[in-house]
Amino acid sequence: MTASESRTLGRIIATVLLLAVLGGCSSTHPADRSDTPPVKSKADAQTWAQQITEHMARTAGIEIDPTTVDALFTPCTGRNGETASDDRYVLMYSVKSSVPRAQHPEAVRKVRDMLVGEGLTVEGYRESVDGKPDALVDAVHPDSRYTATAETSGSGDRMYLGVITPCLLPPSSSASPTGTP
Repeated sequence: MTASESRTLGRIIATVLLLAVLGGCSSTHPADRSDTPPVKSKADAQTWAQQITEHMARTAGIEIDPTTVDALFTPCTGRNGETASDDRYVLMYSVKSSVPRAQHPEAVRKVRDMLVGEGLTVEGYRESVDGKPDALVDAVHPDSRYTATAETSGSGDRMYLGVITPCLLPPSSSASPTGTP
């Protein structure tokens, strides 16, 4: 298989994966934030976020450091600081990679192009600060409202890849199997 065929196959697989997973994250009226959030278990949300960051890393040609995975689940908070009693949550998932700093702009460019190609809208982008590599791309999916970020992290060679989900609702306990262990 040629490199071009491999890239094309990888893009097709990634697109199918994203469509399959995001289909379960879409609200029927994404603009109406009072809708019931999409239902997704915390384990499924974390697996999905891991897949997205891995896809970003492959696209950029970088390797992630699995020891840096950080998955933070927080309650959804309303405009006035209120929280619902149904355990709805947001997942903030991140992982880091060591990449020579001079390669950060190119890596972020590749991630940006991939995210745009998959329908996300870039909300922030830079390649340098004060003439030095300090790269960032921040994008949001218009329907499911998840965000994806790739950026220089700190003063060394670290790159950060992250995903933040929209508000998600865990499956109801009545839908879970019951029984004694």
